[in-house]
Amino acid sequence: MEKNAVLAVILVTSLVVSVVLILDTVESPEIEAYGLKTFNSMFELDSYIEKGFNNPKNRGPIFMEVAMEDVAASPGAVSEFSETNIQVAGVDEADIVKTDGKYIYFVTGNSLLIINAYPADQMQLISNTTVDGRITGLYVNQDRIVIFQENSVWFGNPRIQEDVEVGIAIEPGFASYVDGFHIKVYDITKKTHPELVRDVSMNGTYINSRMIDNWVYVIADQSAIYWLQEEYKVVLPAIDDNGEPKVVPVREIHYSDNDDIAAAYTMIIAVNIQDETEETEMKVMLSGFATTLYVSQRNIYVVTPDWGWWSNEGKTVIHRIAINKGTIAVEASGSVPGRVLNQYSLDEYENHMRIATTSSSSDMERSEFSNNVYVLNQEMEIVGTLEDLAPGEQIFSARFIGAKGYLVTFRNIDPLFTIDLSDPQAPTVLGQLKIPGFSNYLHPFDENHIIGIGKDAIPAKDRDFAWYQGVKISLFNIADPDNPIQVSTFLIGDRGTESPILYDPHALLFDSRTGLMIFPVLEAKINPAKYPQGIPPETYGEHIFQGVYALNIDATTGITLMGTLTHITDPDVFIKSGYYMYSPSEIIRSLYIDDILYTISNNKISANNIDTLEELATISLAE
Repeated sequence: MEKNAVLAVILVTSLVVSVVLILDTVESPEIEAYGLKTFNSMFELDSYIEKGFNNPKNRGPIFMEVAMEDVAASPGAVSEFSETNIQVAGVDEADIVKTDGKYIYFVTGNSLLIINAYPADQMQLISNTTVDGRITGLYVNQDRIVIFQENSVWFGNPRIQEDVEVGIAIEPGFASYVDGFHIKVYDITKKTHPELVRDVSMNGTYINSRMIDNWVYVIADQSAIYWLQEEYKVVLPAIDDNGEPKVVPVREIHYSDNDDIAAAYTMIIAVNIQDETEETEMKVMLSGFATTLYVSQRNIYVVTPDWGWWSNEGKTVIHRIAINKGTIAVEASGSVPGRVLNQYSLDEYENHMRIATTSSSSDMERSEFSNNVYVLNQEMEIVGTLEDLAPGEQIFSARFIGAKGYLVTFRNIDPLFTIDLSDPQAPTVLGQLKIPGFSNYLHPFDENHIIGIGKDAIPAKDRDFAWYQGVKISLFNIADPDNPIQVSTFLIGDRGTESPILYDPHALLFDSRTGLMIFPVLEAKINPAKYPQGIPPETYGEHIFQGVYALNIDATTGITLMGTLTHITDPDVFIKSGYYMYSPSEIIRSLYIDDILYTISNNKISANNIDTLEELATISLAE
């Protein structure tokens, strides 16, 4: 473990209380805009957290580590290459694979691999950089690479050092248990020898990030509670930038008067990845554990759920943080009823934020689910409301495109809703289409079409639900939003077929110019000979294939199969797989450089002709 891998954590003790009681006589700062405040002293912070701790609604998540949802390039020799599938143009998202049109950058386990990929006949692995923790994602920006490295370490008894200014701190590297991460920046001017030029580390859990121009914005969570023997202490968040630790002063921690907020910090960090001399910016909110992140060119919207730990009741809190070239300003907070599904449930358009939620008055009765769309202004005040869509169902996917919104809800059949949002104060349902199955992800195709990726389903005959079947690709014509039409479908496999695109859209490779769509699939098929009396809808198939499906999507001809590719050559892998399957040869990503298609697994990278799928070259990544 590197010396600076774990940051200082500040403990509140009786010594601190005696100091801050004096400080507490200082006049409180003015309330900031839109109901957000900052603490005046550690005594005030302690009291606030104790109030929240005594609220039974907060007991569940306060002391639990949260596993989350859950990632301009170097000059290349070619003109066209694919980029990560992102939500907002100009706002990059971290992924496990990136390319700059010449090299492929791939993170797997604790390794950062750089592959000279183009031309294909010269493809070779040229560097392998390992770190002391799992790498969760990366960015590429000109001659810099950014990686996110997670660390969870047990250190035994902490070593304590005193500081009369801020209290008692755990010495860096000696917390009893630390869930922390690093933001590491490498200079890749020499691709064969990446050089670490910046290491920003902190305690807490990496949630998500975005890159805009030369700045990477990171959202992280950290519990405000530290257990020492049988009692808890309040801690302050800290950051270490290239060996220079800094504790966030209590007077810079934002909060709002809400008894239901859990005792956890949300940290927003901005790092200039091209200039390591520019100081890292960090803002902190005592707002509970963040779960979802939406980022536009101007704002970060952080979502924190606010409901009982064991119930679907409650609301979603949204914090708006303004950003501009590395500056961060916590500006507004608001809330809406219900819970969000993922980042695609949010969107910013013409100074308004749209958000889709599912709410319930009971965590036991699905019949009480309902779905909603809210429009908020920049002060995070609700100005438009559309509620009680598809009672008894839940949102399975959402997408906002300009002045329109699209929702898929599901219980035993899939309604696709088209929503008019041109008037922020009066969102209106225009039309809906009911078809079997559902879409987990909606992707824009052109101004008149949208693609849905999800599962086929068969409604149960004697119960009020449906049996999921194989993966289903749908093409919807939305030219007339009052009457959306499903114009083409493509089914893959039977029940048990899965794809990472259903929960991680980064796995999708799509080129709207050509209609090329490629994504990984684990396919299962049922042998009809085993069921002479008919196949029950709950029957699972057996795994027969893992690799990518290459489809062509055309507004006129619909969805057609181009072919499939796999890295698995041993059929025994499927025979031994059972219900679950894992192989290091599973294809997890694909990309293209000019007319070459690259498929990536943990074992190897293959290069194929993008039109014929003929294999051109392959290299092994296995040791």
